[in-house]
Amino acid sequence: MPNSTVPDNTAAWFVQGRPSLEIGPAPYTPPRSGELVVRMHAVAVNPVDWLIPLIGKFAYPWLKSPAVLGFDLAGEVVEVGQGVTRFQVGDRVLALAVGTEKTRNTPAEGAFQHYAVVLERLTSPLPSHLTYEQAAVLPLGLSTAACGLFQKDQLALQYPSATPVLNGQTLLIWGGSTSVGNNAIQLAVAAGYEVVTTASPRNFDSLKALGASQVFDYRSKTVVRDLIAALQGKKLAGALSLASGSAGACMDVLRACEGRKFVSTASTPVSFEPLAQQPRSPLLLPRLMVRMLGATAVLQLKARRAGIRIKSIWGGSLMNDEVGPLIFETFLPAALAEKRYLAAPEPDVIGYGLGAVQQGFEIQQRGVSARKIVISRAQEEG
Repeated sequence: MPNSTVPDNTAAWFVQGRPSLEIGPAPYTPPRSGELVVRMHAVAVNPVDWLIPLIGKFAYPWLKSPAVLGFDLAGEVVEVGQGVTRFQVGDRVLALAVGTEKTRNTPAEGAFQHYAVVLERLTSPLPSHLTYEQAAVLPLGLSTAACGLFQKDQLALQYPSATPVLNGQTLLIWGGSTSVGNNAIQLAVAAGYEVVTTASPRNFDSLKALGASQVFDYRSKTVVRDLIAALQGKKLAGALSLASGSAGACMDVLRACEGRKFVSTASTPVSFEPLAQQPRSPLLLPRLMVRMLGATAVLQLKARRAGIRIKSIWGGSLMNDEVGPLIFETFLPAALAEKRYLAAPEPDVIGYGLGAVQQGFEIQQRGVSARKIVISRAQEEG
C-alpha cells in the first residue's frame, strides 16, 4: 500500500486432498492495472464453493493448490491500481472475486481472505442503506443470472434499464427461490420481460415481490401441464433452468408453447448432494460423474429431437465480455442506490471471521432455500 505499512493478510486455504479449509497467513498482493484491493467485511458461500474441494479435479482441473476459494465479497477499498477511476480508498463496494477462474487462477483473487484483489469491471459501489452482509449475497448469483440472460450465446435478452418497456415476451425461470433465480427475476423484469417461475409455496410471495407475475409449485405432479396452460397465448423468450434436473421439464414446456426454443441452464442433470452425506465414499464421485455424463447425453438428444437449444452458463465468464461492465458499472450502481434492485435472497449470518467459512460449507451442503449463507468480519475480534 502506498506510503503505509503492508498489512498482514490471512486466508482460508483450500489444500487439495485435505478435508477442511486451513486458516493461515497469506501474502498481501498489491493491485495491477484495472484492479483494486478490498478489505473483506462479509463473504457469502455458494454451492460451488463446497463442491470445488470434492469435484475440482473434474470441474476446475486447472486450479492450483493451495488455493483461496470464494466468489461473493463485500468490503472497503484499501488500494487502487493504475487506471482505476471509479473507486478510491475508503469506498464501500461489492465485487465478484474470480481467483478460481482459469485465466486468473491465483489465491490473491479469492474472496475468503482479509485482503482480496478484484477487477474494477466486476465491482460496484455499495449504497449506505445496504450493509456489507446484505451486499455479499449478490455477486455470483447476479453474475450467473446476467450471463444466462444477456450473453449473446445464451438467451441474449434485451438489457435491463431504469425505465424498462414491456416487450410482450415471457421468460420461464425454473428455480426462482435460488440465489440465481432471485437475481434473474429482477434482471428480466428490469429488461421488460414478464417472468413466470417455480418455487415452494412458502416462497411464492417473496418471488412476486421481486417481480414474478406467476409462481408455480415445482413439486406439483401437474406443474409442467399447469405451466403450459398458463403460457398459452404468450410468446416465450426462452427458459432459465436453475434447479437440479429441471432442464428436461423446461424443454417440455418450451416444446408446447410459442416462442424461442432455448434453455440456458445453471443446473446439473444429476445432484451432487450425496457427496455431502457420504464424503468418504471413494466410488461415489465416479458413479455420479458417469450418471451426469449419461444424463447430459440424454438431455442433448432430447433437445435435438425437439428443436431446442440448450447451453450451460459459466457465471464468471462475464469478466471477458460486455456483460460484466453492463451489470457492475452501468446497471447495478444506480439500481441499488435508487432501491430499484433488492439484495436478495436474505443473508443468513452464521458466524464471524474466516474460521466460520468451513461451517458455512457444511450448512450449504445440507441445503439452503431462499437465503444466502454469509460470514461477517464484524465481530471477528470479539
